[in-house]
Amino acid sequence: MSRLHQSRIADFQEVLGEPTVALSKLRELCFSGIPFDGGLRCLCWKVGFAWGFLFFSLRDLYSQFLKEMIIQPGIAKANLGVSREDVTLEDHPLNPNPDSRWNTYFKDNEVLLQIDKDVRRLYPDMAFFQRPTDYPCLLILDPQNEFETLRRRVEQTTLKSQTVARNRSGVTNVSSPLKTTPSSLSEYEVLPNGCEAHWEVVERILFIYAKLNPGIAYVQGMNEIVGPLYYTFATDPNSEWKEHAEADTFFCFTNLMAEIRDNFIKSLDDSQCGITYKMEKVYSTLKEKDVELYLKLQEQNIKPQFFAFRWLTLLLSQEFLLPDVIRIWDSLFADDKRFDFLLLVCCAMLTLIRDQLLEGDFTLNMRLLQDYPISDVHLILKKAKELQDSK
Repeated sequence: MSRLHQSRIADFQEVLGEPTVALSKLRELCFSGIPFDGGLRCLCWKVGFAWGFLFFSLRDLYSQFLKEMIIQPGIAKANLGVSREDVTLEDHPLNPNPDSRWNTYFKDNEVLLQIDKDVRRLYPDMAFFQRPTDYPCLLILDPQNEFETLRRRVEQTTLKSQTVARNRSGVTNVSSPLKTTPSSLSEYEVLPNGCEAHWEVVERILFIYAKLNPGIAYVQGMNEIVGPLYYTFATDPNSEWKEHAEADTFFCFTNLMAEIRDNFIKSLDDSQCGITYKMEKVYSTLKEKDVELYLKLQEQNIKPQFFAFRWLTLLLSQEFLLPDVIRIWDSLFADDKRFDFLLLVCCAMLTLIRDQLLEGDFTLNMRLLQDYPISDVHLILKKAKELQDSK
């Protein structure tokens, strides 16, 4: 370990060791990248989401969510038919009342199937999500529990794929060649009973989020946001924290979604908090910083929707390899106007390939923007910082 690296770790430890953490000082350190050592990144991300020191009580709350939203409905489903004479119309799965418990159950299954389909393809270029977690959820896997798990629900649900029409244009159909989608044959498999793969933990997090946020529920692309968060917490070198990766990820994801959820709500696309406004902002910022490049893209009718939709909605998680995404997120989460900085990162990505864009035709430029050629995220962040400082 280099002396510089040791000195950076010491700087973090000093700031985090204070009785009251000086957030501005911590943000400044995080902005330049957080060392993996000693669980510093997990702690800094939690503090960045303003709940770093509440996680013990929140973990208990998450256990309650599991009981109420997975275990209790699962017990009710498992018991159905055990004592047929007790089944009232209200309890009957064929009850047509839209507020009936079973109607909710079947609607939840539609959401669950979409989540399941997406998480089985999460970061296919890495083995991590297919591997078993060292800390499977004991509440769910308790052999004493006779209930229908999410795993069983997916196996038994035969709803057709037309129930899944919640896709957002651009999130997957303009997918990056970097993130190849495997065929259904190579989707992640379910592990033997008693084991849970990491993708199943992510599935549960997204299902609980969808249940608690019925206004937005689940939209394709949220899996790409929760993936890097969960990976970071589940690979924490501190095993005491790694054990609680599921609950900790859930609350960080919930807080992050509170800031970016408008990107996923189609009816808000054209409002000032929606994704269209943000995409236009990328171009207006580019116009300020590099008018020649801006005019070239306008002349070729290359709209920001063609590439910036995915960049902004998914916080660049599909444009780079996972360790690089995490490094970009260090800087994003450290910036108190974090999504203003994301716009600058997008501008930096454009200006760094300006020569190719100025020479290229429409087809060539679209290919460049949809399969971004620069992999050095440090260079991109440095450029974004220069753009920020040149205001």
